[in-house]
Amino acid sequence: MEESRRKEAANAGKLVILTGPTAVGKTALSVALAKKIGGEIISADSMQVYRGMDIGSAKVTAEEMQGIPHFLIDEFDPAEEFHVVRFQEYAKRYIREIQERGHIPILVGGTGFYIQSVLYDIDFTENGSDHSYREELETLAKEHGAEYLHTMLASVDPASAEAIHANNVKRVIRALEFYRETGERISEHNEEERRKASPYQFAYFVLNDARDRIYANIDCRVDLMLEHGLVEEVRRLQAQGCTRDMVAMQGLGYKEILDYLDGRCSYEEAVRVLKRDTRHFAKRQLTWFRRERDVIWVNKQEIGYEPEQLLAYMLPELAKRGI
Repeated sequence: MEESRRKEAANAGKLVILTGPTAVGKTALSVALAKKIGGEIISADSMQVYRGMDIGSAKVTAEEMQGIPHFLIDEFDPAEEFHVVRFQEYAKRYIREIQERGHIPILVGGTGFYIQSVLYDIDFTENGSDHSYREELETLAKEHGAEYLHTMLASVDPASAEAIHANNVKRVIRALEFYRETGERISEHNEEERRKASPYQFAYFVLNDARDRIYANIDCRVDLMLEHGLVEEVRRLQAQGCTRDMVAMQGLGYKEILDYLDGRCSYEEAVRVLKRDTRHFAKRQLTWFRRERDVIWVNKQEIGYEPEQLLAYMLPELAKRGI
């Protein structure tokens, strides 16, 4: 009991982040790191949180976990809405619980805004939301398409339009609502929140690799997803009542296969678009991480490709920060 209390006190406030572009190899390294430092993993992935969406989200398997506790994996049904506010709420709770067990929480995933929301404890308090305006925007999206709303956003908040993909209609609507409610751009609000001091004693690692290797990994991953039954997974989700207007079904790998199943494009075109859009997503992820402050870049092409080589670089960085 005394040893447990000592560990809890020593780890209070400590947080490790391991992020990077999709298909760079975060999963294997995160498990190796957790074993080394006595960590437990909280997924910062907007898709792995959904039950039954395993192949398209490249969800970590029980075998890959190697006994390391993982949180925010398989915790919501696809019909449930999961967003940054809910992520922050759950992640903060898990961080406290992990620290109380005397372990170190490790946030792992590629959703940069999710990570930022926890690291800087961003305030998402809404100013009396105008539901009639939200409904008006939702109607515009249905009648004129997502690009129409995205153009509206670009006219009032170009930085948000650059950061938010047109297909992420809910985030586009939230940004327009925020501007309507406050007269302030949500991009500027988030930037101010990001400048706050973090409540954590943290190390923020960004795993990276040469672009051509990342893109090759993406193409290989998509091929493996298809081999492992991605089309069948999407077909099963459809049979369970999942529709394209659900947030979960707008994720990469799902919306493209839905287009194929709904006869909107050929199988070959769906695969081409999925690979292309995943490469674009990886590029946007790296742009996001380059804007973040206090990050430690872990460049595989310089350090090495084995977990032991990467850990040999990361562990001294943790020690410098008292972790």
